[in-house]
Amino acid sequence: MWWVAIAIAAALVGYWLLVRPHSYWVDKGVEQGPPRFSVWLNWQTIIRKLAIAEMVEVVYNTCPKTRYSGFYLFLQPILVLKDLDLIKQIYVKDFDHFLDRRTLIPEDNDPLWDKNLFALTGEKWREMRATLSPAFTRTKMKYMFTLIWQNGEQFTQYFLNQKRNLVTVEMKDIFTRLTSDVIANTVFGVECDSLRDRKNEFYLMAKEATDFGSFRKKFILAGYLLIPKLFKIFKITMFSKSFGKFFTNLVTTNIRSREKLGIVRPDVIQVLLEARAFLQDAKPEMHKNNKTEITDQDIVSQALVFLFAGFETVSTLMCFMSYELALNPDVQTRLIQEVDETVEACKGKLTYESLLGMKYMDMVVSETLRKWPNLVALDRVCTRPYTIEAKYPDERPIHLEKGAVVWLPVFGLHRDPEFFPEPDRFDPERFGDENKAKIKPYTYVPFGAGPRNCIGYRFALLETKILFFNILSHFEIVPVEKTQVPLVLSKKHFSLIAEKGFWLGLRRREN
Repeated sequence: MWWVAIAIAAALVGYWLLVRPHSYWVDKGVEQGPPRFSVWLNWQTIIRKLAIAEMVEVVYNTCPKTRYSGFYLFLQPILVLKDLDLIKQIYVKDFDHFLDRRTLIPEDNDPLWDKNLFALTGEKWREMRATLSPAFTRTKMKYMFTLIWQNGEQFTQYFLNQKRNLVTVEMKDIFTRLTSDVIANTVFGVECDSLRDRKNEFYLMAKEATDFGSFRKKFILAGYLLIPKLFKIFKITMFSKSFGKFFTNLVTTNIRSREKLGIVRPDVIQVLLEARAFLQDAKPEMHKNNKTEITDQDIVSQALVFLFAGFETVSTLMCFMSYELALNPDVQTRLIQEVDETVEACKGKLTYESLLGMKYMDMVVSETLRKWPNLVALDRVCTRPYTIEAKYPDERPIHLEKGAVVWLPVFGLHRDPEFFPEPDRFDPERFGDENKAKIKPYTYVPFGAGPRNCIGYRFALLETKILFFNILSHFEIVPVEKTQVPLVLSKKHFSLIAEKGFWLGLRRREN
């Protein structure tokens, strides 16, 4: 009968490890789907039957008419926020209780990751955020405008030189090459042309670092979620040694050249060098305020923030925007008209102020981010015990312990017909002057909410607008035989990607 004892023991262990954790929210009086619901959703994403964005939308629509609901990401309890006032309370008003993001990679496990803005926590995050913020003011964006414009012209000229009426391209490929060149130019201080030099080292390294669809990266991410302590013991890192060596050498060599030759560029490394010089000059006073010096390693880590944030996400925004323009020719026609009018008003030379003044361009970009947000969900970690007070008779106070995780389900909010009627329809007019004011706060959050929102949102918008201004000055974006209609999201990637790619055509404009 030994096998009976083993079966009972296995059942008890299974209950303790798998079933009992899924009663966490029930014990706190929070509505949740049945335990098997969360297990099923997680399993569907693992076996590539459900895209991450689709999972977030399903979770958002579970337990309707509630201010919040419970969910489990594997064994991690997640409180999903739906009430707009509650979102504002947690992400803005009581931000000091939810200062940190959930970090998948254990602390002190990867030096390239540990010190970047995404991974930093507490006061270290506050200090680095304050240090980096000057890089993204309107003034700095105006300086970077020239560098990004050079890349936009270089990109468009590549296709003009082909002297063909219609060029069929896979947009994800060409846009990641563009964003790689922009990041190299505006962040790392080096010039690349990844359309012509398709195997340049910067692009290949950037591609490797941001490819989270590979089996190796997925295995490591799953390990961090399920057995983080074991992965930390064995110091299993997300990034290869060659990747770390390449970018460390690139940045440190760049720094030494600038210091030796007195080179000044309007880029991110320059901002960090200026911040370092400021801290060195004010060292005694800064130490009183617990400020620390900025090392070369810090500069490498922060430069990589823009690689991780800008390479994949901005190119994805560009892909969806080009797709929507191709399938909505009336929208594209109106945008081309605005481009032509701006070219004429600027006498052929676009200025930073003129680009920001393009209202319809802004409407199209905003609607693309509404329908296809890169950040499908935003998490925050409770850093101090916090209580969500009951608001309705059927609620009871929820006491969140330190380490509890809350979600802002961006994809669900953006696709909620209560906030955006006919959410699957691409309609830039939602963001026109008459309608924009009607959008409820915290229903449109493509770059996050509160003090820990995306620091580089101005950069992403500027880069996208410059690119499409250049493209639409010379081309129309049109569907081709390989265009997937309707678009289906890939289940293989963590980010938003079309299942069959973004195949579209660039057709020369007659004039």
